[in-house]
Amino acid sequence: MTTLLLIAAAYLLGSLSFAVIVSRAMGLPDPRSFGSGNPGATNVLRTGRKAAAALTLLGDALKGWVAVVLARALAPQLGLAEEVVLLCALAVFIGHLFPVFFRFQGGKGVATALGVLVGLDPWLGLACLATWLAMAGVFRISSLAALTAAVLAPLYSGLLTGWGNPTVAVLVIALLLVYRHKSNLVKLATGQEARIGKRT
Repeated sequence: MTTLLLIAAAYLLGSLSFAVIVSRAMGLPDPRSFGSGNPGATNVLRTGRKAAAALTLLGDALKGWVAVVLARALAPQLGLAEEVVLLCALAVFIGHLFPVFFRFQGGKGVATALGVLVGLDPWLGLACLATWLAMAGVFRISSLAALTAAVLAPLYSGLLTGWGNPTVAVLVIALLLVYRHKSNLVKLATGQEARIGKRT
């Protein structure tokens, strides 16, 4: 029962869509109503409000990190197996993708995935962030950078932590992230994907 409560709490935390929350607080349009329609930092940036995009990015990443770190701190005290940390990592990520508070219409999970990965292993998170920054810097396409980092994340995890359960969890997150970017894959293939900072 305690395990289920922790997982449920992680899911509910993940369901907090900071793109929507920050946009409402700053009087901006609902990010689901323009651009890509994705409630994420990249789409919020299309309003021209860099502060709002930064707050969205920070909030979405922090909730992923907090869920993992709290689960890791509480598991030993509650006599729970280490695997509960991985389940909470998946739960907070799934909460972001399918938030109960926003009719299960969530973001694509890039920032939350980064927060989760940093929580699981800081070096893993840093490797994925460096990959994203390098790809974004060269191509100026957020989705391409995210997809590249997602594909490489399980490899990084295996090399850093071994090929056990943590890497399996990272693989699941990577597959979900790629799935959520399926429309971007089509646009990338046809050369129609928007570049970072472009207003639509």
